[in-house]
Amino acid sequence: MNETMPGLTGSDGDRIETDALGSRRIDNAHYYGIQTVRAQENFSISGKTIADIPGFTQSVIRIKQAAALANLAAGGLARDIAEAIVGAGAYCLENFEPSQFCVDIYHGGGGTAANMNVNEVLANRANEALTGRKGYDRVHPNTDVNMAQSTNDVIPSAMKLAVHGLLAQLEGTVSILVEALAAKEVEFADVIKLSRTCFQDALPITLGQQLSGYRHGFQRIFRELESAREKCLRLPLGATAVGTEFGALAGYKKAVYAELSHVTGLALEPDENFFDGLQNADQWISMSGVLKTLALSMAKMCADLRLMSSGPRAGFSEITLPAVQPGSSIMPGKVNPVIPEMAIQVYFRILGNDATVTRACEGELDLNVWESIILNAVTESIVLLDRAIPLLVSKCIAGIDANEATCRAAAEGSLALSTAIAAVFDYPKAGSVARFAAEQGLPVKDAAVQMALLSRGEAEELFEVSLFADPLRYQTVIQKYRRLAQQGALGG
Repeated sequence: MNETMPGLTGSDGDRIETDALGSRRIDNAHYYGIQTVRAQENFSISGKTIADIPGFTQSVIRIKQAAALANLAAGGLARDIAEAIVGAGAYCLENFEPSQFCVDIYHGGGGTAANMNVNEVLANRANEALTGRKGYDRVHPNTDVNMAQSTNDVIPSAMKLAVHGLLAQLEGTVSILVEALAAKEVEFADVIKLSRTCFQDALPITLGQQLSGYRHGFQRIFRELESAREKCLRLPLGATAVGTEFGALAGYKKAVYAELSHVTGLALEPDENFFDGLQNADQWISMSGVLKTLALSMAKMCADLRLMSSGPRAGFSEITLPAVQPGSSIMPGKVNPVIPEMAIQVYFRILGNDATVTRACEGELDLNVWESIILNAVTESIVLLDRAIPLLVSKCIAGIDANEATCRAAAEGSLALSTAIAAVFDYPKAGSVARFAAEQGLPVKDAAVQMALLSRGEAEELFEVSLFADPLRYQTVIQKYRRLAQQGALGG
């Protein structure tokens, strides 16, 4: 139990608080209390506190406000105490001071220290408003601020609220990426280039078509982000300690969801099964999986951009990326694809975070106690993506230039163009043309002419590389040449 001891006052601006382990002197400059001080001493290892997780502490505060109003409606709290808690929450939200929410994100106890940190700050602020001083004379952090709650239902609920907001922001960022790719897709719609499979020359496509694959993939992931965000609207709030709702008065659960929905503007609902909500954290695996998928797709695209821009004189050199900084301390003129390389490293970090979430979701028995590290990993992944993607767009994608002549030359020289011979004649004949072209160092169209399969004019029409990237034109031309081949009218 956490309380100011009757008859015992601090000196020199201190107050004395006590809990089950003893008494401590607390600096009156702080709204937090004894359990937060113990947590500082026990867990300060990372330099990252609960206040550094975007939206998390604010979500806990909003839960406390909603709970106070719900307990007032249920008859558990006096009006002046409930209103003081709500007012304390409003004050902390409007004048958010990270130093007051100082529990390290790496802490044990399933989040108890984080929950008590907020309880103590709100209780002391509420008492200050009611009595003019800190100390739990009227409002107690456990009895009043934490009424009808447990760390076990508050923390996972606050996690979902915080992540819901971050995912909404990330969706907007992914939309920017999709729009940037769509613009480049239009710009490069007529740039013919060589596709590659297994790192080997394949059929011609347009650069716009290649970018459309990236763009559509990110659109699909956008929808998965939306689905993940929707899962954040079901909370275990009201489950209290183990899912039995013990300690909550009749009417509290209905009221707390109504109040919290009003406070947040979200359509919140209780989990279908509170025991599931407390025991199992597998939803975070699927959520982290979507973030991993987004990061992986970003990294795959960036790896492709590095290859396509390689050179510029001894690589693919199909595209030129914006030069944002010198690339070497010893080689003048060298420019590296540093923005794609930054984004790929973000993927590596998110991959590690996903592994952390997976292990942390294992849990045991009636509560998953690893939610602090789950929260840290998931939110870090979201924040990294939300910061990396705009840089990738503005400093890389928006400034991509196509080296059209290089792209077309590679497409025209591909032995894979012999596929057109297979479509008109048959596969064995196409193989013969490809072998002859390789042996003689010829373009496929020249090989077909020398082998008397096609006239020069026919070869120019059939092997126009833009044809290979246009299904409707391709089908029309191939049908025409298949009829001529059947009539024996080719190569004359």
